[in-house]
Amino acid sequence: MHLPIQFARFRPRLLSSLAGYNRERFFKDAGAGLTVGIVALPLAMAFAIASGLKPEAGIWTAIIAGAIIASLGGPAGAFIVIVYGIIERYGLANLLISTTCAGVLLFLLGFFKLGTLVRYVPVSIVVGFTNGIAVLIALSQVKDLLGLNIAKMPADFFSQIKAIALNIGTLNLYALGLGLACLLGLLVWPRLFDTQTRYAHAFTNRLIRLIQAGEGLQLKRATRLASRLPGPIVALLTLTALAYVSSLPVETIGSRFGGIPSALPIFEFPDFSWSTVRLLVAPTLTIALLGAVESLLCARVADQISGLPRHDPNQELMAQGVANFVVPFFGGMPATGTIARTVTNVRAGATSPISGLVHSLTLVAVVLVAAPLAVHVPLPVLAGILLYVAWNMGEWREFAELKRASSHYRLIMLGTFFLTVVFDLTVALQVGLLLACVLFVRRMSSLFQVVALTNSGEEACFRLHGSLFFGAVAKIDPILNVVESAPQGMTIRLDLQSLQSLDASGLDVLEQLQKAIASRGGRLVLAGLNAQPREVMERSGFLAQVETL
Repeated sequence: MHLPIQFARFRPRLLSSLAGYNRERFFKDAGAGLTVGIVALPLAMAFAIASGLKPEAGIWTAIIAGAIIASLGGPAGAFIVIVYGIIERYGLANLLISTTCAGVLLFLLGFFKLGTLVRYVPVSIVVGFTNGIAVLIALSQVKDLLGLNIAKMPADFFSQIKAIALNIGTLNLYALGLGLACLLGLLVWPRLFDTQTRYAHAFTNRLIRLIQAGEGLQLKRATRLASRLPGPIVALLTLTALAYVSSLPVETIGSRFGGIPSALPIFEFPDFSWSTVRLLVAPTLTIALLGAVESLLCARVADQISGLPRHDPNQELMAQGVANFVVPFFGGMPATGTIARTVTNVRAGATSPISGLVHSLTLVAVVLVAAPLAVHVPLPVLAGILLYVAWNMGEWREFAELKRASSHYRLIMLGTFFLTVVFDLTVALQVGLLLACVLFVRRMSSLFQVVALTNSGEEACFRLHGSLFFGAVAKIDPILNVVESAPQGMTIRLDLQSLQSLDASGLDVLEQLQKAIASRGGRLVLAGLNAQPREVMERSGFLAQVETL
């Protein structure tokens, strides 16, 4: 028996990328993996803490998901909001079950070759919910940035605003100073070594004067080394040392969580039951949909900035599905590709998924060696790093460009943005897609036109332009009005040369028109039929009931 459905073949990209692999490519991948592994450490901890989990959950996710996907899979900033909400409503155990089920769903989406459907999500919706998530991430970090004494932050937008306002009197100026210093450092650090900025120009001139003063070679080497250090690591190390040496009264990973285990995670089955799964449909769909959109957007960005072969969206979804299925068994959180680390990986010289494996091994080494030192990391510093991530995550220029966009684009983008912020991502995507479909139907129906060419009393000719579908059938009414007021035996000629497509509703209204004409002893003549409308009419038997030219 022949199955009409074609299944995708699961073949990890790592296998095909090893063809022609050489020593030079390995060193490039190793360097990129080390760089991204170092960058991923503070981000992974910050994502987990902001999601309401322990910091090690983010680290294990980055390690395990990165190794399984053999790319830059890991906890993503976009998941912070939904993970926090799921934990608040369903609890940690159910989050793990939802993530596992979402992994199965992601794999099936890729297996049935549905990866390309994610690309049909309008860019206005993507921009709207991305900016909305960035706002929510930033808001979730205000508590730690200001050092507010709030036992438990609520999950929804207005409750968070209320909690911050009621506790603003507990502001910790030391925490605020550390957080702002982190933000300032992240903004300034890359610009110091960018020759296109005035900051770097002044910095370079200063270095030249020092070099000319006789301290050149060592300073030059130090400058070259500093330019390669990631900003988050510089901020984390320097501000953690400052807080520790100065004994600043700020909350740290140690004071809140007791530190990070310096051992590998233990494999453990979540408490799984079918009755529980039935109650977790909404969070499972949310995790799967966001994971699919984020990972495929990330892959598209990688395609644009690298010279590597284009990604296979179905293979990408299957890999993400496997990662999300396995990670919860080690206490991890939902994983997907992240644009920030993917761009860092490509720009660092990565040529294959080997860099993703090195990234995971780097994190393992850091955890096993430096876990005891993590207890001193101030939470305001991690909040500053996440605020910087939120700022870079948002596409804020799109708001300024709205005046040039169409009214449909503005409505969908702003609607998705406000729904994401005020309600949640699931509602925003559902309403956004529904609104996009309604506006698309309205737009397509406006493009369909019926033009009256001649009406001699015995024969009337009309030309149809565009697509005659369910949203445009009302525009056939003028022809029906002519038929009802015409004398007996009138011929109606339809020029269909410009009719591009026809659906069942369009065919139905043409059948009604043919019956109305036949009841008055007239004829319906169709001219210039294109392939798609002709096929629909032939399949239904309608073409045999009318005359054609």
